[in-house]
Amino acid sequence: MSDTYDLILKGGTVVNHDGIGLRDIGVRAGRIAAIGDLAMSSAGEVRDCTGLHILPGVIDSQVHFREPGLDHKEDLETGSRAAVMGGVTAVFEMPNTVPLTTTEATLADKVSRATHRMFCDFAFYVGGTRENINDIPMLERLPASAGIKVFMGSSTGNLLVDDAESLDAIVAKLSRRAAFHAEDEDRLNARKELRIAGDPSSHPVWRDVEAALMATKRLVGMAEKYRKRIHVLHISTADEMRFLADHKQWASVEVTPHHLTLVGPKCYSELGTYVQMNPPVRDQAHNDGIWQGLHLGVVDVLGSDHAPHTRAEKDVAYPASHSGMTGVQTLVPIMLDHVNAGRLSLERFVDLTSHGPGRLFGIVGKGRIATGYDADFTIVDMNKRMTIRNEWIESRCGWTPYDGRDVQGWPVGTLLRGETVMWEGDLPNSATGEAVHFYEGSTPASA
Repeated sequence: MSDTYDLILKGGTVVNHDGIGLRDIGVRAGRIAAIGDLAMSSAGEVRDCTGLHILPGVIDSQVHFREPGLDHKEDLETGSRAAVMGGVTAVFEMPNTVPLTTTEATLADKVSRATHRMFCDFAFYVGGTRENINDIPMLERLPASAGIKVFMGSSTGNLLVDDAESLDAIVAKLSRRAAFHAEDEDRLNARKELRIAGDPSSHPVWRDVEAALMATKRLVGMAEKYRKRIHVLHISTADEMRFLADHKQWASVEVTPHHLTLVGPKCYSELGTYVQMNPPVRDQAHNDGIWQGLHLGVVDVLGSDHAPHTRAEKDVAYPASHSGMTGVQTLVPIMLDHVNAGRLSLERFVDLTSHGPGRLFGIVGKGRIATGYDADFTIVDMNKRMTIRNEWIESRCGWTPYDGRDVQGWPVGTLLRGETVMWEGDLPNSATGEAVHFYEGSTPASA
């Protein structure tokens, strides 16, 4: 007797924990109900995926969607449209908004704004500050909380925590894995005179390797002291990667597509302030070191660090120009191009963007293609060649540093809990995004 499903994805190449192979997928009530040969089964909808690869829904665990308070750059709706256009099914959004996301009330406000207005699913980091240290055990366990985020070095917004006493107290309070922007603020302040007016290539001279390495070493020392596990964001140096390789028991590691793809000084001469990021894009030696860390298994996840600014804000002469670039929509095609170039396997890409986030943060029902899991899929054509254009970008700021870049490998479909939210560049009129759930007691900070 044949089974009946709401949806069957037919004839695609499924990338799963047990390898890559041709399989059908049956979806019922928003969840994966069957994987295998479903030729004898029926469904309300059958989608032909012949020639396509079906990946677990991509989870981008670092984005800045700017709402509330900075909506002229981006908001939850436009940022999530960019996400699903690029094949991303869930995002973790950052707390450096206006007001800052640092309380139960400001988190609840974001969840209210996002529910069924965002096109992808979501969770929100809560900013760790000197003022909310005692509330951290409560804040990191709230519904839709991705955990605590701390800025050790100044960047967009006003969430800096740079004194040793406060950082120490925050780490001591953690129960879940917390995320850190690791740059040493004292060193950044001491080196400001090294910025050259009108020359964004001086950005990595100012925010140098030592500023990043000092902060990362300090952070790992605190994690070891309190036997906590922490998450170090957007690693930009070979030096940090070598250090973290010896301290994996305390730290998980994120890298970004732009630190894997863009290389100074050439990118600064080509893109100017549009490649200005914190921490900076660096030279070939550091690019090579980041790739080596990825190949050696030091890297746990990929995050886009999508951080849009308007053209007017980027066109101001350095150093008054804003640091940040779009990235959520280009994460998948840029990294699939690396896969096709032989720099990493498709299975490793899936581990970095689906299995890894699910495992690291204890996400309920996402990150795998397995029965009972949410029917979240990123469907890609590994042979499709496209040129990334500013006109394709859904982000409110309307630009990408990859404008004009040719890539092989393209997201053709994004499915969220069994519903198609993007197919061949078409987006629906209504949004269905909901909060990501986490296992109670997931990914403990205590070792």
